[in-house]
Amino acid sequence: MKETILNQTFDEERALYGLRDTEVSACTFEGEADGESALKESRHVKIHNCRFALRYPLWHAEDVSLTDCHMTETARAPLWYTSMGTLRHCRLEAPKALRECKDTLIEGTVVHSTEFGWRCQDIKIRDSYLESDYLLFECRDLTISRLNMKGKYSFQYIENALVEDSVLDTKDAFWHAKNVTVRNCEVRGEYLGWYSDGLTLIDCRIIGTQPLCYCENLRLINCTMEETDLAFEYSHVEADIKGEILSVKNPRSGYVRADAIGEIIQSNSVMETDCIIEIKKGA
Repeated sequence: MKETILNQTFDEERALYGLRDTEVSACTFEGEADGESALKESRHVKIHNCRFALRYPLWHAEDVSLTDCHMTETARAPLWYTSMGTLRHCRLEAPKALRECKDTLIEGTVVHSTEFGWRCQDIKIRDSYLESDYLLFECRDLTISRLNMKGKYSFQYIENALVEDSVLDTKDAFWHAKNVTVRNCEVRGEYLGWYSDGLTLIDCRIIGTQPLCYCENLRLINCTMEETDLAFEYSHVEADIKGEILSVKNPRSGYVRADAIGEIIQSNSVMETDCIIEIKKGA
């Protein structure tokens, strides 16, 4: 870094616009001037232990790292159109905190942000907590591990993703998702994975009503299913389940094997169905 900005407060419009090759440490972005876009168009900037309370601070930035920073509720839409970004041990409370970003790492970070992470590409998230509605909507090329998240309508329309070793408490998750693998996760919530194509769940604990309907190329390997009634309606599915499924309703094709199935519903279908449904031998 060529320069260091230390222990200063900025509140004017575009206070550090176009900043280059600089370390910004222990600074505060708030005040009466209420200026927006403090670090817009920044390049090769390291930001440490800073507080952001003004809108749109990091738009169109490139190669920017934030460590131990706090973005408050008033720092609305803080990172948009950025690339090569890193957030470590930060706290994000701003709505719409990440959008249209590329090549971003989020690690050890706590996020409370509505509409977090829309239309991003090549995002890596690990060892973090996320609370958001419509989390990671229309994202591509995601790698997620050791995430604890809570929200609604998460991972919808995502493509090419791997989620591992995580706890996902969310309804309507993975709707219209394509080419997604979920491994060793607890997935809790209603209406999981509808309309997905190429969704694979491995060693997962699945909890909630009416999961995995209208799916294409759906695979479940060594998973458990709890409180899962009316599962797999009109899906092409290959499922090998440990334990009991409460009920299976009109899966379209493939097979469903489980240790126990409370009810098999094969009636009133509006499609032709030829799925094999069976109880495992010796169960």
